Amino acid sequence: MSINQVQFQKGLSMVKFMERYGTEEKCHAALVASRWPERFRCPCCGDERHSTFVREKRSYWQCHRCRHQTTVTAGTIFEATKLPLTRWFLAMHLMTQAKNNVSAPWNSSATLAATAVAWAGYAWFQKTRKGFADVL
Repeated sequence: MSINQVQFQKGLSMVKFMERYGTEEKCHAALVASRWPERFRCPCCGDERHSTFVREKRSYWQCHRCRHQTTVTAGTIFEATKLPLTRWFLAMHLMTQAKNNVSAPWNSSATLAATAVAWAGYAWFQKTRKGFADVL
């Protein structure tokens, strides 16, 4: 019988997770680094020149060439969420660190999120579970 690779994958302890992603600012910085690893590029025209500003506690990037405004969460599952990024990151961590399937209701109670939100994210997490293990 072959070894189950998922069972023996290297994990991230909860202490290390909280050190790395424990605040909203750390989660935001991780998203920025993941979305634009080298530097910002406008999603419309591809230009690198931009300015940043904050409106209603949300950081925006505005392209100098086409004036398109975007946020780090635009076009992602976080785009219209009212939950803080720390809850989403915790849910992703719990999903990727589980050695077997995790039900959406369990994830909901574990992260104190609404069950509807957990079910909406559950299908997405199942599709990209392997990719999140690399990010986290």
